Amino acid sequence: MACANTSWSEENFSCSICLDVFNNPVTTACGHNFCRTCITKFWDEQVKYKCPVCVKVFDGKPDLQVNTLLSDMASQFRTSVQVKDQPSVEPAEVPCDFCTGTQLKAVKSCLVCLISYCQTHLEPHQRVVGLKKHRLVEPMDRLEDRMCKIHTRLLELFCQTEQVCVCQFCTETDHKSHPVVPLKEEYEVKRAKLGKIEIEVPQMIRERKQKIKEIKDTVELSDKDAETEIADGGHVFTALIGCVEKCRDEFNKTVKEKLKSTEKQAEDLIKELEQEIEDLTNRSSEVKPLSHTKDHLHFLQAFRSLKDPPPTRDWTTVEVLPPSYVGTLRRSLDQLEETLNMEIKKLRDDAELKRVQQYEVDVTLDPDTVHPKLILSEDGKQVHHGGVWKELPDNPKRFTLYVCILTRQSFSSGRFYFEVQVKDKTAWRLGVARVSINRIGDITFSPRTGYWTLLYNKDGLVFQDNPDVRLPLRAELQKVGVFVDYDEGLVSFYDVEARVHIYSATGCTFSEPLYPVLSPGPRDYEGINSAPLIISPVNQTD
Repeated sequence: MACANTSWSEENFSCSICLDVFNNPVTTACGHNFCRTCITKFWDEQVKYKCPVCVKVFDGKPDLQVNTLLSDMASQFRTSVQVKDQPSVEPAEVPCDFCTGTQLKAVKSCLVCLISYCQTHLEPHQRVVGLKKHRLVEPMDRLEDRMCKIHTRLLELFCQTEQVCVCQFCTETDHKSHPVVPLKEEYEVKRAKLGKIEIEVPQMIRERKQKIKEIKDTVELSDKDAETEIADGGHVFTALIGCVEKCRDEFNKTVKEKLKSTEKQAEDLIKELEQEIEDLTNRSSEVKPLSHTKDHLHFLQAFRSLKDPPPTRDWTTVEVLPPSYVGTLRRSLDQLEETLNMEIKKLRDDAELKRVQQYEVDVTLDPDTVHPKLILSEDGKQVHHGGVWKELPDNPKRFTLYVCILTRQSFSSGRFYFEVQVKDKTAWRLGVARVSINRIGDITFSPRTGYWTLLYNKDGLVFQDNPDVRLPLRAELQKVGVFVDYDEGLVSFYDVEARVHIYSATGCTFSEPLYPVLSPGPRDYEGINSAPLIISPVNQTD
């Protein structure tokens, strides 16, 4: 017996599932032996109860019986047998599902057992006839996720209609009419898309980070603008409150003066009445003794010597009327309304001018557009009428009849503002014009022809339109500001020195680049109106 035992190998005492020496071996109804843990785990992962060796299917879960003899023999053999060393599994490799202790690298996965095996535990699949029929593939992790839940077959194909992985049997049933391709082919397509996404996503991330920065910068700028606006608004409302308080004080003063006048009238009448009472009292004192005498002679002699009675007023028509305040409050409020309207316009215009001055642009005059009679400064900031026609190169950009000039810079969006000094001039024109304007020969200046300009001459100040809009001129203009909101279709003009709004053209339609346009106006032989138009830097402290 001992001699027989010496010829037994590890194979005789190894579980065909874990390929290790039996541990608590049990026997199935078909006569095969397995570790209790191994066969239990195997059945837990199967739809049907079957033998891993002969693939016999059982009607129900078999009642496993402990093989006492084999258990004892395996226990004795375990102490004399050592499993050969194999390399342990690396993190990126598939581990053997049946290695105990240190897991070894799987070399194959069984699509029937749904288990991955190292070289040692794979041995039964290479030796046992029933196991040889199992389909072995390269090691795969999570085999159960790679199997079709309906047909228990490997998911090898991809349904392009429903965008799901399917097995071969699926293409003959639910996906029979759907186009399918091998997983590798669809993998390559999706991988190409993923590669494109990998390129696009970082760019999208950068764009969104830039957008976040822009939004934060906008919020920061808005915060500063809000602080400035609140401060400016505070000054405005303080000024308006001052107007209201002044009007209130004047109203109170008017009421009190009326009351004081009534009190003074009453006081004077009371003094006069008191004086008459005093005089009448004295008179009474003189008359009373005489009225009691019985002596005729004495009475007549004394009566003759009585003084004439003091003069008295007829008080029946005298009365002190309470002061009338009817209309006082109304007149005071009317005055307040007029004052507030003037102050509001002044403050509003001042605040508006400060706001548009923030959009100042640096512009210089373009010599290619200058009329031959105009003289342009070297820095391109001043232009005046020279009185003499100069020979200049032909240029389709040049004005030939009207003494005008455009700037080098044009604007096709957003907002811009510039200021022009018009001091000591008797005529001038300035504003903006679109790029396609007529510059040769006679020109009609109006928005319809592409000109939005303000004209000043001996006839006054007008915004040139059809018809012209005549504007009030309170004092001689020193400097004019021009503001354009391209997107809103707005052109506004301001008296910079007086800090008041002159005129706004609204509802304009801009579809071309806009150029600032200037004209210093005509000059006579005596040199009148020879002063230049000067593009001036903005001074927001004005």
